[in-house]
Amino acid sequence: MTQLARFILGLLAALALLTWAVSGVVQTTTHEWFERDVSAHAQLAMVSATRSMADAWYDPDGLQKRLVAIDRNQHVIGVAACNADLTTRSMTPDLPEDFHCRAVGVWVRAAGTAAGDENPKLREWSTIATLPTGRVYVAAMPVVSQGQALGFVILAHDLSYIERREARAQTFLLVVFGALAILAFGVPLLVARRVRHDWSMEVRKLLRKGGKQPREFQPILGDVRELIARMADEREDLPGQWTAERLRQILNRNLHGEKIVILANREPYSHIRGEDGRIEVQHPASGLVTALEPIMRACSGVWVAHGSGNADRETVDRNDHVRVPPEEESYHIRRVWLSEEEQQGHYYGFSNEGLWPLCHIAHTRPTFRAEDWAYYQKVNQKFSDAVCEEVDSEDPIILVEDYHFALAPAMIRKRLPSATIIAFWHIPWPNAERMGICPWHNELLEGLLGSSIIGFHTQLHCNNFLDSVDRYLETRRDREQNAVIMHGQKTLVRPYPIALEWPVRWAEMAPDPAACRVQVWKDLGLKPDALLGLGVDRLDYTKGIEERLLAVEMLLERYPKYRGRFTFVQLAEPSRTKIERYRELNEAVERLAKRINERFGTAEYQPIILLRSHHEPPEVFRYYRAADLCYVSSLHDGMNLVAKEFVAARIDLEGVLILSEFTGAAQELTEALIVNPYDLVKSSDAMAVALGMPEEERRDRMQSMRSMIGRFNVYRWAGKMLVDAAYLRNQERLSGRLAEHLPVSTNL
Repeated sequence: MTQLARFILGLLAALALLTWAVSGVVQTTTHEWFERDVSAHAQLAMVSATRSMADAWYDPDGLQKRLVAIDRNQHVIGVAACNADLTTRSMTPDLPEDFHCRAVGVWVRAAGTAAGDENPKLREWSTIATLPTGRVYVAAMPVVSQGQALGFVILAHDLSYIERREARAQTFLLVVFGALAILAFGVPLLVARRVRHDWSMEVRKLLRKGGKQPREFQPILGDVRELIARMADEREDLPGQWTAERLRQILNRNLHGEKIVILANREPYSHIRGEDGRIEVQHPASGLVTALEPIMRACSGVWVAHGSGNADRETVDRNDHVRVPPEEESYHIRRVWLSEEEQQGHYYGFSNEGLWPLCHIAHTRPTFRAEDWAYYQKVNQKFSDAVCEEVDSEDPIILVEDYHFALAPAMIRKRLPSATIIAFWHIPWPNAERMGICPWHNELLEGLLGSSIIGFHTQLHCNNFLDSVDRYLETRRDREQNAVIMHGQKTLVRPYPIALEWPVRWAEMAPDPAACRVQVWKDLGLKPDALLGLGVDRLDYTKGIEERLLAVEMLLERYPKYRGRFTFVQLAEPSRTKIERYRELNEAVERLAKRINERFGTAEYQPIILLRSHHEPPEVFRYYRAADLCYVSSLHDGMNLVAKEFVAARIDLEGVLILSEFTGAAQELTEALIVNPYDLVKSSDAMAVALGMPEEERRDRMQSMRSMIGRFNVYRWAGKMLVDAAYLRNQERLSGRLAEHLPVSTNL
């Protein structure tokens, strides 16, 4: 049975139930109306009759004639005149025995007794009785002459005709409702089937080569074909199915193989001249780079970034290009050079003393300076110009990454109106009230709305952005598509949870877990039975490093059995040291580690090992594979890829992930031990649970998380964004072609 048929049958059943209920109400109501009507007519007839009967009470013939006259009514079945002593004075022959004088008289006197008379008197009385032949209305009324009761009159009225009328009314009601049901459901169903048939035939014609394309169907033709392609890409994906090759196929199919231009402040590779004079290639510690670099290797193109390495200028060509990765050279980096003042105002000032603390709930006050804002505008324009110089078509695909370039989408749009611009905001977006702290919030919102698509990690961040737009800008909101329309430009707002490549190449290059454990134990000087906890972060106040170390202290305090055995190593890369808050954090973490080591450490044992330096990915993954647990304690984070890297590294299905509930990753890696990093007691309990967790449970949790990040990998992340971009671009192209054929309206 089809869904439509079930729906119609359900509606018919509901209508039948409604008809039954209405029929019952109508029957009860009409029954009461008829009975009241009969009672009223009987009372009027008897009042009139008793007056004439009083005059003929002692005339037997005259009294009988009056009774017969009343009995001629087709619904009256009998009349009787009774003396006060309940004997019969006169009666019609058809009056049922149940209603003779003595039987009714008892009730008439009882009515007087109920009225409170000292001596029971004759009173008016009526009732409805049920006989084998049907229901009967019986009434009695005293006959009074000169104040003296002569007796009383009995009238019996047939009510069976009421039931016959009710039956006819009910039948009529059912017929009417049945006709209405046929009209209400049958006619629309026939019309819908006809329309559906005609529509299907027209769509089939459109999809065939050479099919005729009526004008009214032209706007949907591209949408239908695009929908078919999108449905193919939206099928359920098995782990590992999204690969670099598949991403290239999607790019070729939907975007015709066009190269991608990425704009990001941080470059994926920097060239550093060491103390020995040799130039080395470094990979910055950045979640953004971790996610985007595999995309560029898969799709090729140009990565526009700030050249920050001290040997970067020495390694570029005359166009400021360098091919990367080393020995593979699958794409270009276009380096943009900034003066010390530009870097201070744009990067350290507005971006990281203003926007970074504004967007993170980590209890650091944002600082906004007019001079920093001026540099932010200037640098955004410089990078936007560089992007426009790198494109090779009028409608290129451009990815603008993160909070450093909120103004760039609108600047690029001004020079390249047909460009498809995807802006991805890698950090949280604050609520509208908090966003209002920034003096230039309107300009930031307008800049981002130059994008075709704006992506965030979570739906919550999307909602916060849309709330900010609603509050501060005059725009139109398309709630069906979750889009904003400003000055005729539509911008989609979508959640795209960022991920890792799969398989992760650094994990494939790393030694097996047993070898990694041996090497790390040797490097750290650990005892054979030692237990190892791990943290991997930039030294940033949003990462909760202080709270993490305090939780380790709480573990050793509350679980003495781990003293002398559990060691927590923190890989911490110094970051933004020109900003005072970061220098303070660096010193605070060092003091805290020293205090904990003095409290619980010995000459042979240090509970906290703080490694403050840059660590290349192969070394980080060696620690991932060696650790018994990894604690990600971010106080506020957009996603956090360290958590996913730890899971990706554990091919042995060992290790336990402890994850802050304030990360975007906590919504995906639900098999981790989720904690509130501010709750030191619960965080220390989670460490104890991780260290004592049975092997079977550890493996089950890790297997589930690995399955998730394998399936929802970075190629799928990029593929969904690019497919959405292609869909939007095809819509815009189709709209543009249709607009060319529409008649131009004029105002007379």
